[in-house]
Amino acid sequence: MAEPLKAHIQHPPFLFQENELHCDLLRVASPLRSLLATAPYAPPEGSDTSVKSLLASLLPSPSEPPTGGAGKEAVDLLLFCATARAASAEAPALHWVPEGLSKAAAAAMEEMAAMGGWAGIGEMLVAMMPEAVLPLKAVLKDTSVDANDAMMMVGAVKPPKEHAFVAAHQFRWLLSQVNYPKLGDLCWLVIPCALTALDHWSPDVKNVKVTELSLYEDAILDACCHNIPADDELYGIVLLRYDRVLSEMLGHLERQPLNKERRVAWLTLIGPVLDAMGLFLLAHFRLLFSLFFQWMHADDDRTVLLVLERIHIVIKLTWIRKSPYTSRLVDELVLLYKESAMRKSHEIMRNHIMDILMLLQKCKGQQFEEAWKKHEADPDLTLLLSRFKQLCTGDHSPEF
Repeated sequence: MAEPLKAHIQHPPFLFQENELHCDLLRVASPLRSLLATAPYAPPEGSDTSVKSLLASLLPSPSEPPTGGAGKEAVDLLLFCATARAASAEAPALHWVPEGLSKAAAAAMEEMAAMGGWAGIGEMLVAMMPEAVLPLKAVLKDTSVDANDAMMMVGAVKPPKEHAFVAAHQFRWLLSQVNYPKLGDLCWLVIPCALTALDHWSPDVKNVKVTELSLYEDAILDACCHNIPADDELYGIVLLRYDRVLSEMLGHLERQPLNKERRVAWLTLIGPVLDAMGLFLLAHFRLLFSLFFQWMHADDDRTVLLVLERIHIVIKLTWIRKSPYTSRLVDELVLLYKESAMRKSHEIMRNHIMDILMLLQKCKGQQFEEAWKKHEADPDLTLLLSRFKQLCTGDHSPEF
């Protein structure tokens, strides 16, 4: 009887095979039904959905013919076994599943693999993955919360969230059983389902090569970014990653400071990272200001304007506390003010410079005054000194 199960998965079956497979599946499921029936279960507080009943519905019925055929019965039985094997004390919806039922599920899958003529459970799972994963994706999608979904219409009823919990555990277990390189061949199937399932309790999926995942990088990054706030434990990890990524970026930029395309792209896009890191930027001041001081005198106005904007952000976030760069920064700003006379964007640059100087005066006090005194007698700074004094006298504060 090795061929019927595999035939149901790969080709349309004959009627006699259908009946034989149904009988075989009933035999395999019999001990599972008994163990499930005796398993103690109480629905979670505040829920009227029975996960135990949901699992019972996956077992072939001895009294009713299969509505979707014996092939669907085989897939449902596989999903039942996957659920029992995925159960643990930490699983929110499956902590009640007894160990005996989990062991019986493992034995049942061995029987199913032998019935289908597969070399083992792993080979069977690869063959049955399309039939098993697609309904899981449908459950996850139907239970998701999407304001743009047509199901969000008034009166629409979504399946209980417990169904999504079970589907997520089933999907996790199925993926964990398929090893390299077989899972890479199933990326087209499992990645969309994984992205649908992604949330703060989703497992890591590590048995696919990076080259295979790269086809989905935009969707994966988008899903990860949306779900970072779902788990407080991730915040510290994310900050450490920000720190590491910024360090790598600055290292590359330091080696190629004259690469205009790269520096403009970095200066244009780095703002949100700086905002996210806040005081953690202090650890990167050496490289940051080394690059800032070079780029402040770049040939293109775009770079200079972006640098001035980023300097303002860094000062605002950190008040460059305990920093040896205040005096050097004042000197570089004054020099840039002089150089800007011949620039097309000189007026915008000088406004940025004035804002930064005002901010430095507010946050550095005496340290700023000492650095500023060196330039008070410079005849080329008459306009700057006059305007700065006027703004200080009028108690104008820089925009935070």
